[in-house]
Amino acid sequence: MTDELEVKWRLQPDEHDYPAAMDFLTLLSGQNSAFAMVSALRVAPGEHRKAKDILRASRLPLLPHDNPHVHKDLKKVADGEELSPILLVRGDLFRDVPLVIADGYHRVCASYILDENTDIPCRIVDAVAFH
Repeated sequence: MTDELEVKWRLQPDEHDYPAAMDFLTLLSGQNSAFAMVSALRVAPGEHRKAKDILRASRLPLLPHDNPHVHKDLKKVADGEELSPILLVRGDLFRDVPLVIADGYHRVCASYILDENTDIPCRIVDAVAFH
């Protein structure tokens, strides 16, 4: 893309990001665990992490700029629109569990394409398991 474009970020995640995170997390954990993690994400303090580090920790591939959702986010950036912070569930280095991008994978990829060192605002929580 171009280094001339700067990604602008909202201060708070969009409200619809939380149900999206819930939908995704229930694929990886039970309903109660997913609910607990999403509840924790709602009140977690904001942090900033680099796009390259988020992708490395998640072990997810970089989606190309022509992916429809990445393209949509790149267009938002080009139009000066703000992107929503991303929602993360911390991995576990010692158990070989990667970081989970509960919501915002396409925004991470778009940011990386523009500049892999983009500081992305995010909320991060530890995984919660109910047995």
